[in-house]
Amino acid sequence: MQSGGFAVKREYAEACPPLLKDFLYYMETIRGRSPRTVDGYFIDLRTFLRYIKAVKVLGLREFDLSEITIDDLDSSVICGVTLSDIYGYLNFTLTERDNSAVTRARKVSSIRSFYKYITTKTDLLEVSPAKELDLPAIRNSLPKFLSLEESLDLLQTVAAAQNPRDFCMITFLINCGMRVSELVGLNLSDLRKKEKTLRLLGKGNKERIIYVNEACLQAMEAYEPVRAKILSDRHRTNEPALFLSERGSRISARRVEQILEKYLAAAGLSGRGYSPHKLRHTAATLMYQYGGADVRVLKEILGHENLSTTEIYTHVSSQQIERAIDSSPLAKVKAPKSQEDSKE
Repeated sequence: MQSGGFAVKREYAEACPPLLKDFLYYMETIRGRSPRTVDGYFIDLRTFLRYIKAVKVLGLREFDLSEITIDDLDSSVICGVTLSDIYGYLNFTLTERDNSAVTRARKVSSIRSFYKYITTKTDLLEVSPAKELDLPAIRNSLPKFLSLEESLDLLQTVAAAQNPRDFCMITFLINCGMRVSELVGLNLSDLRKKEKTLRLLGKGNKERIIYVNEACLQAMEAYEPVRAKILSDRHRTNEPALFLSERGSRISARRVEQILEKYLAAAGLSGRGYSPHKLRHTAATLMYQYGGADVRVLKEILGHENLSTTEIYTHVSSQQIERAIDSSPLAKVKAPKSQEDSKE
């Protein structure tokens, strides 16, 4: 797994009241949440507690949240929050910050998780004020993904750059449907070439084994000597990470995002909202549309907890709809000529 989570972010610990700090440590070390997820909890809950302090402790009507510190916020204040307080905060995020429904839903989820921790793992609070809090309604939308043609254009662009590491990473993402956190967390020992399997460590430290295709194996074969040379040049023979930075250390998720952005731009695909996570959507969609993968098989490949999460990939593309309509036996029936046409 990639190192460098919340536990080493000293500025976070210093900025948190003890109760929030304990929650963040718990989510990372006990619940196995990724550093990115813990970062998200920190940011969401810091904003929430800044609002609570400004309104309930300082009695302010106008304030700049960035100027509010919460390291001294007492647990009694946190545990004294009511459902009305949370509604007031959500209204603030809507009217003052123009947060979308998706962003507000994420904030609600963070607040509910925080108070669930307090009520179940401490003796400070018996009933969570967020227990009856509903998630904001979110408009259902189809996942954004690259078409088959766009996927081929992207891979050809990466191949033309003659960078085996970048080609291998993007090949893994677009073929296996893994999360970027799973990609950067890979170790060399996780790939079993003879068995054609790859061990992934997903959300909550849940392990799963997936099969890799020939494209992934060939990309890996081309990358291996490059990886060995990087380690040799840096005198780092014991680095377990599969994908390395130029310095010979484990590559970061942010660096993968930057690399992908560069190739998307070169392929003429920038500005369309594509990202490493969209490559995950692409892999799942192509497996479903062209590989005939059953939704339950996709669930195992993607590492989803619930089948309902995977069922979003059973959408049909506009091209499929067009083909279905065109294939109707009545599609060739021509309209009769009008009387005016007949007179002519």
